[in-house]
Amino acid sequence: MDKNPCISLPSFLLISSLLLQGISAVRYIITNNVPNHPGGIRFEREIGVPYTLKTMKTINNFIWNVLEEPTHGERKNIPVLNVFISDFTWAAGYTNGDFNINISAQAIQSYPPGGPKFFFTSLMYHEMTHIFQWSGNRTAPGGLTEGIADYVMVKSNFYVPSVYPKPGSGRRWDEGYGVTERFLEYCDSLRKGFTVSLNRRMRFAYSDNYFVELLGKPVGQLWAEYKAKFGNIPARENDGNNSHKY
Repeated sequence: MDKNPCISLPSFLLISSLLLQGISAVRYIITNNVPNHPGGIRFEREIGVPYTLKTMKTINNFIWNVLEEPTHGERKNIPVLNVFISDFTWAAGYTNGDFNINISAQAIQSYPPGGPKFFFTSLMYHEMTHIFQWSGNRTAPGGLTEGIADYVMVKSNFYVPSVYPKPGSGRRWDEGYGVTERFLEYCDSLRKGFTVSLNRRMRFAYSDNYFVELLGKPVGQLWAEYKAKFGNIPARENDGNNSHKY
């Protein structure tokens, strides 16, 4: 055996590529904190850890694709992502810190018969986007980051159009969820890739002036023109929060 084997250049590049992928890959961990809760039981029986792990990888790649972040240097460094199934009732899901997603067992329990995987996956698209999107070091309006999370969810088609806010509805551009998502779609229609460019600008800081830079108008004016275009549809109660009713 040759004690000093020589590695060809193609082999070296392949090995280097695999090493880089291993270093940058996100590790997913799912913990069911409430295995005896009806929602925790339903998670194990109708969704499961294997499905969740496979789906998280798919969602992760989808987010990078939608936000147009093909290289590691353009992405957030998230070495590990935890998902906890826990007992809380004030939301369907939420993130805390940079690496944690919390899913309500009560929400899973309430999913309609035959539909837990669909609604669970919809929620995961939203919550995982929060992990990987930029937020201006948490200076961006919360409603805007919620709108971008819904924007990715809508792109995935894991949502229910019949109960989702219609274009033109809402009280404020930064109301969040579906209201802001529909406004971002409108801004995309004015400039292709607007939402992607806005997210990219928010890597280090946020400013309302980004709307002027990208679209040539203040956000307030854009919102007024958007509302006028769709006939100033009045906001329904909790209109912006339909994604979290899933």
